[in-house]
Amino acid sequence: MFNLTGKIAFISGGTKGIGKGIAQVFKRAGATTIISGTDKVKGEVIAKELGVDFISLDVTDQAACKNVIDGIVEKYGRLDILCSNAGIFPQHSLKEMTVEDWDLVYTVNLKGTFLLVQAALNVMEKQQYGRIIITSSITGEMVGMPGYSHYGASKAGQLGFMRSAALEYATQGITINSIMPGMIVTEGLQAFGEDFLKQLEATTPMRTLGTPEDIGHTACFLASDEAKYITGQTIVVDGGQVLPEIQGV
Repeated sequence: MFNLTGKIAFISGGTKGIGKGIAQVFKRAGATTIISGTDKVKGEVIAKELGVDFISLDVTDQAACKNVIDGIVEKYGRLDILCSNAGIFPQHSLKEMTVEDWDLVYTVNLKGTFLLVQAALNVMEKQQYGRIIITSSITGEMVGMPGYSHYGASKAGQLGFMRSAALEYATQGITINSIMPGMIVTEGLQAFGEDFLKQLEATTPMRTLGTPEDIGHTACFLASDEAKYITGQTIVVDGGQVLPEIQGV
């Protein structure tokens, strides 16, 4: 495992699913790990379970993002790693989707990424060091899914944002990369039911679904010093899901 001992890592949306998996891996890798979420009671329970710290945060609030990042620096002295992971994925058909539905997904997934990354970069630039990892998705950039046009657009947007941001900070000792998960077994995916999960397994070349810790291990690599020459890139973690020309191969 890549060593993150001595690093200060903040993971938004870290109380469940992929964010929780990232936090577990980072903690084992030696990082001082802080997670955030919007549910303070649940967040504190999960933080105690993982042995990490919790901060309540609405990533759509610019002042809150700045205050949280500044608070981390005040308490820990620096911020080395940001995993911008908070996101939502409500299902709405294009025909029935409202402007409010669209705006909510875009505000949380894309604007929230911008606000949190911008706040972190203000600190990392002063340090001349930082690792930023954005949780995007294969949905939007590589594949589509009925009912998720707003989600796919927001996730593809994250990647466009990431590439330009990486260029702006490439000489500052800061790398900005993205992970594109495929079907990962999270609470959200499990809500679709066991039959749906089995169908997904059958159409995934590795015949198994990913775990949140699979994403955590990838994030750990991108957060490590060994990944210092990688920026503006994406890593697909999907068990080969996007590879087959014919479904089920």
